[in-house]
Amino acid sequence: MKNATDKEVNKVLMVFFSATGNTKKIADRIQQKLEGMEVKVTKYDITSYQERNKVLSLDEYDAIFFGFPIYSLRAPRVCREWLERQEGNDKLCSVFFTYGGFGKEPAHYYIKELLTERRFVLVSTAEFLGAHTFNYSGWQAAEGRPNQSDFEMTDDYAVQTLQKFRARDVKTVCDFEKVKYTSEQLDQAEQFRFHLIKQLPTRDDKACTMCMLCETLCPTNAMNALKGTADAEACIACFRCIANCPDSVLHTNDIAAAWENKLNMHQTTKKAIDQMKSQIFL
Repeated sequence: MKNATDKEVNKVLMVFFSATGNTKKIADRIQQKLEGMEVKVTKYDITSYQERNKVLSLDEYDAIFFGFPIYSLRAPRVCREWLERQEGNDKLCSVFFTYGGFGKEPAHYYIKELLTERRFVLVSTAEFLGAHTFNYSGWQAAEGRPNQSDFEMTDDYAVQTLQKFRARDVKTVCDFEKVKYTSEQLDQAEQFRFHLIKQLPTRDDKACTMCMLCETLCPTNAMNALKGTADAEACIACFRCIANCPDSVLHTNDIAAAWENKLNMHQTTKKAIDQMKSQIFL
């Protein structure tokens, strides 16, 4: 039962970026849960270059969910650049991340910092396990995630966040510890994605129907379907082209040999990653 002071939250915007489908799965689950509580949810997918460059009005919505994967310890640069063009005007919001089991800690701190600068009021964040992007190149990180336990946590996140929206609980979301990496250092870290992926998405010799989907879906206009290669200057190694190729003719170099080194560097194991739990921060 809602308190008399609770604000009606009837229209919610869900903005998300999802190259390989993990973040969309969580967004879909949140939508399902909220609509079961008679909240209208409008989803806006900013994965494509065209949609990300449209002007979006936030005024008609009571609150906003943002959903991003974690690339190189933060929300992807293209998502951060999109947020930098938005005016929050004290709009209540929440952010959820998906990640493949590695390097999630700074993401919450820096997204809170960015949203505060853009005058959004952040009431909660969450993180959900999702199969790692580099599994398309030979890794085995968080395979089969998100799973049922992640979706159950998603339901809890949707309910608790809606309660905070309705109560206008604008107390600052938990103070995330300031990280040791500066923004400039993290900018440099973004280049590490390409230390292992030396061959960006490329078409092999198998039959290709030239559907052009890889080029159409590319978030940064990096993929050239006729050449069958991605522009190294524009590609962000999101692998949306590989994940959505109906002919399965796109690939990168095989980095399976680097899998054990990655586990050792993070002092973890595949079993430990498989047992990780999604989390909510209020």
